[in-house]
Amino acid sequence: MSRPGRDDSPDRLYTLTGGRSRSAPDARFDLVTLVVAECEPAPGMQSEHAAILRMCRRPTAVVEIAAELGLPVSIVRILLSDLLAGGRISARHPRMAHTARSLPDPDILEQVLVGLRNL
Repeated sequence: MSRPGRDDSPDRLYTLTGGRSRSAPDARFDLVTLVVAECEPAPGMQSEHAAILRMCRRPTAVVEIAAELGLPVSIVRILLSDLLAGGRISARHPRMAHTARSLPDPDILEQVLVGLRNL
C-alpha cells in the first residue's frame, strides 16, 4: 500500500500549490488542527479548495482532510493557508476548545483534594 500522494506526479502537486513548498508563516496547521468551512464553494474555485470546503462543514482535522483528498499533509497545509487567507475557513487547535470559563473552580478542586486526603 502506498502513502497518499506518493504516486501523484510532482508536476500535479506543483500545480496544486502554485509552486509553493510551504504554507503561509502565520497559518500554523498541525495534524490535529480542526478546520471549519465559513462559506460554500464558489464557482470556478480550484477543485481541491472546493472539496475542502464541502468536507469541512463540520470540524475536520487536517490529517483527515489529507487522507480524504489522497494528498500529502504538506500540500494540504498550503491549500488550507490559501483558504484561511481568503477567510473561507477558520482553524483552531482542539485544546483551545476549553476556555478558562469551562475549567472547574479552583476552590472546588481544593475542597475535593482535601476530601481525598481525609479518606
